[in-house]
Amino acid sequence: MTRSAVLAGIGSFLPPRCVPNAQLATQMDTSDEWIRMRTGIRQRYFAEPGTTTSDLAAEAGARAMKSAGLAEVDAVVLATTTPDRPCPATAPAVAAKLGLVGRPAYDVQAVCTGFVYALATACGLLAMSCVDTVLVIGAETFSTILNPADRTTSVIFGDGAGAMVLRATESDEAGQAPGNGTIGPFDLGSDGTGRDLITVRAGGAEQRRSCLTPAPGDEYFSMAGREVFRQAVERMARSAGAVLARAGWQAGDVDWLACHQANLRILLSLADALGIPENRVLANIAEVGNTSAASIPLALDQAHQAGRFKPGDRLLLSAFGGGLTWGSTVLTWPDLTHP
Repeated sequence: MTRSAVLAGIGSFLPPRCVPNAQLATQMDTSDEWIRMRTGIRQRYFAEPGTTTSDLAAEAGARAMKSAGLAEVDAVVLATTTPDRPCPATAPAVAAKLGLVGRPAYDVQAVCTGFVYALATACGLLAMSCVDTVLVIGAETFSTILNPADRTTSVIFGDGAGAMVLRATESDEAGQAPGNGTIGPFDLGSDGTGRDLITVRAGGAEQRRSCLTPAPGDEYFSMAGREVFRQAVERMARSAGAVLARAGWQAGDVDWLACHQANLRILLSLADALGIPENRVLANIAEVGNTSAASIPLALDQAHQAGRFKPGDRLLLSAFGGGLTWGSTVLTWPDLTHP
């Protein structure tokens, strides 16, 4: 028999500092109305100085493990663009904070697509019988790489973390009935020719931080908004369509479209391209902003806590991010109890 992955638990965490649009309007040339009109965002959360990505990840991971009824897991996979340090990876620190010293732990870096990529690698670990349970986390402190004077990026992103616990099951169990949390198949892709569209130019081997940068601001995150919008809708629509075909689903079978919370207009444009009604689009971007790799699990957990899902609901997950990268998968919602 082949092994499959099922969702066993979910959790999320937001830092306590809420930053409404009005506060940003006092710091740069913008307004609450402009931000809402362009992005659909009204507030976001920023970590306080001294709070790290591993802090947020560990808290979300602990909540997901509690949801799954587990005191420990066999492996930790962390998706993040904002690690605690350039070296080493942050996942081992997260594992240590959760009392999981000795378990395999590693980072996945695919920017906003990171969580989908991390899910895929975790499912691979389970399928190959390397482990029986995996904690998959998306966590970001994007506030640490934003240029506070750049209204095109600083108003969009926020900090936060979301996590899922996956467990292995035999393939016949995965096919018995809806509501058992089965994940997959996946569709993943990349196009490195577009790496300048979403980037932090300085800090790597190409342009080290210790050297003088050729242009001010290269140490900060930058994004070519108009082209990213076009690419995001196009790439996610193709990827989502491909994974629906692999799963044998039609657009009408999808109960919830749970894609990366990049921008409200992107969410609605994607739903329109796929033929999915707006009332089936999961959106929390107004309350938390774009939390990059954390956005999908964070949105899923908040919807779960609000009681919006029922066992057997069919979810389509899709994301687009720097690299360029994109990816999609499907999930049948399990019967999870509230912590």
